[in-house]
Amino acid sequence: MVTRTVLTGLTGLTSLTTLALTAPTGPLAPLEWGGGPLTVEALPRVVYTAHRGGALEVPENSMSGLVTAYERGTAQVIDVDTRILRDGTLVALHDETLDRTTASTGPVRALTLREWRDVRLRPGPALPGSWRPERPPTVAEILDRFGGRIMLMLEAKDPRSLRALGSLIRARGLTRSVFVNSNEPAVALRAHRMGLLAQLWRSQKQMLDDRPERWARFVDVLDVDYKARDRDLARAVNSGVPRVWAHTVTTPKQRDRVLRLGCNGVITDAPALLSRTPVKGVKGVKGVSAAGLRARWPVN
Repeated sequence: MVTRTVLTGLTGLTSLTTLALTAPTGPLAPLEWGGGPLTVEALPRVVYTAHRGGALEVPENSMSGLVTAYERGTAQVIDVDTRILRDGTLVALHDETLDRTTASTGPVRALTLREWRDVRLRPGPALPGSWRPERPPTVAEILDRFGGRIMLMLEAKDPRSLRALGSLIRARGLTRSVFVNSNEPAVALRAHRMGLLAQLWRSQKQMLDDRPERWARFVDVLDVDYKARDRDLARAVNSGVPRVWAHTVTTPKQRDRVLRLGCNGVITDAPALLSRTPVKGVKGVKGVSAAGLRARWPVN
């Protein structure tokens, strides 16, 4: 059960609101959320992102999974992978092909929107709960459903889609509510120049030689690999980039290590698990039991 505070508008949202959250294993501690509109400026000191909606807990990049992640209230940001169809439509899927996560096969890029509507996601058998096959959403549908209600993180798997992605975000007035993620510094720079929130993710191997201070003037989030060496994580934390979030964290131990090293966010496949587990060994960080979750709009 989720007890929600429903707002009739964003104007005047200036205080913290606590939502009562429950789960099959007991109460979920409320997340910390700063006051103000649901934009990047309202993010708390430590941020939790539900990677693909929380891929160990819900069907990844599915509308039902994203709604569940939102309603559980265990993250302040929801991450979605984006790809582009043959006709230019942007859709939510991680892989280049349909084979792993759907009942279809073949490259995503080969489909039109009409053909996409016949695709059905195949929920993984190891997921907790009961999930039905469903049509994977378009990016426009995700923005229309969640935009302004929670921060979104959209990874542009195909850099050629950046212009179209930016148009969708700008048309909805969400330039301060959506991070645009890429593995390429040049794409992050383009996103920044388009007036978007630029996020740059880096692998453990890339971080061996990275000089992240070079990106501080245009990157809003540096998305680092939690498996990186302490020295490489420390270099990222001290780069001047305002937000350094570690991916893809799945255990409290992994989370606590990156927070101790100075990261101010985690990107996780298990947001409900982390929200139930207090942070240990990090001075001044109470994790999910801190000030209280933000008020939220309903998802219709």
